[in-house]
Amino acid sequence: MNVLTIAGSDPSSGAGIQSDIRTFSAFGCHGFTAITAITGQNTSKFSRIEAVSPKMLASQIDSVLSDFQIHAIKTGVLLNSSIIKTVYKKIAKLPVPIIVDPVIKSTTGGRLLEKSAIGDFGQYMIPISTVITPNIYELETLSGKKIKNKTDITLAVDKLITSGAKNVIVTGFDQGNKISDMVYLKNKRFTISGRKITLQNHGSGCNYSAALAASLANGNTISESIKTAKKFAYESIKNSQKLGLGLPITKNRLAKNEIILKNAIEEFAAENKIWKHIPQCQTNFVYSKPKPKTTKDILGLDGRIVQAGNKVIVAGEISHGGSKHVASAVLEMNKKFPSIRSGVNIKYDEKTIAKIKKKGLKVSYYNRRQEPKGNDSSVSWGIKTAIRNAKSPYDAIFHKGDFGKEPMIILFGTDPQDVMRKISLIL
Repeated sequence: MNVLTIAGSDPSSGAGIQSDIRTFSAFGCHGFTAITAITGQNTSKFSRIEAVSPKMLASQIDSVLSDFQIHAIKTGVLLNSSIIKTVYKKIAKLPVPIIVDPVIKSTTGGRLLEKSAIGDFGQYMIPISTVITPNIYELETLSGKKIKNKTDITLAVDKLITSGAKNVIVTGFDQGNKISDMVYLKNKRFTISGRKITLQNHGSGCNYSAALAASLANGNTISESIKTAKKFAYESIKNSQKLGLGLPITKNRLAKNEIILKNAIEEFAAENKIWKHIPQCQTNFVYSKPKPKTTKDILGLDGRIVQAGNKVIVAGEISHGGSKHVASAVLEMNKKFPSIRSGVNIKYDEKTIAKIKKKGLKVSYYNRRQEPKGNDSSVSWGIKTAIRNAKSPYDAIFHKGDFGKEPMIILFGTDPQDVMRKISLIL
């Protein structure tokens, strides 16, 4: 997927377009850029900002939009009214999610939205936003209301909604030992809280809005994307590194195992005719850390790999505990054979089983009709039954279903690449 960031350049790469590109890449998206302003700043101080000309900005945006399909847009620094109006003219009517991060000042003190442009920002950018993500200071500035508590936040948000905002996320509301994001969507309102990290940093706001844009570009709902962005921003703050003399810079990357699994899922989804192997209950692909104790130690999609006609769509994000059934199967297999840490479920078919055996892969099965009544974990029981007398791990385990229980094949491997090698053998 392709995501365009329209924002300022930060030579320290802690924020701005440099940070956005890293975030997009972490989500498997290609990042495109249109630079609105050039800053002179580092982790200690903000020295200078210069806007690019409206013609140059328009040319950048046109160059991207005329050549590439864009699936989401994120805006950051929009220094003055000329820039705001130029951006509005170019993206207002595009049928893609637009995430507006109303950047007003930097963490090192620089002014990033001129006071004279605040009115134009409200008039032009707020109504075209799919989601706007102000922090408390930005919400105060845009609404003109002083904020001291949750009630004040709601009143200020309501003013943005009156100005045309569709969905508002107020980030970083300090509640003592926790930090909360106050979410105001069209049809619901809720709060997402996390443990407070007492670490001032450079770049977390950009990480959040860029992650939100990338997740939406990947086809996830706003609610799903908000949770993903919150987690991503939290991890980026927790992993901040002090690279310069001043503030630590957020480290916005996915963990190694997440990248490995993400790449395997993309490879799986790109396989020719893989849609024929997706069961009615859909597919999940998992990867465990060494010596998992519960399914929360196993990465999987919090959605599914879904059949859509003659192709598949990856719905959801990778998270620990994202899978229940396939993760339970890998957990049970790992107890006996610790080298097995990955698995994927596919549709049962006798021809597929025949191919698996023909390729020399080791196969076992279990009969779900023999499952004890009142069993709490069908998958765990089934895998335990199938491997009871095994002296080496199986490559595939299947069952033929029962009343209301779909037949299934689970392929196992030492890691996602090993699983994909076996998938390739049988397609």
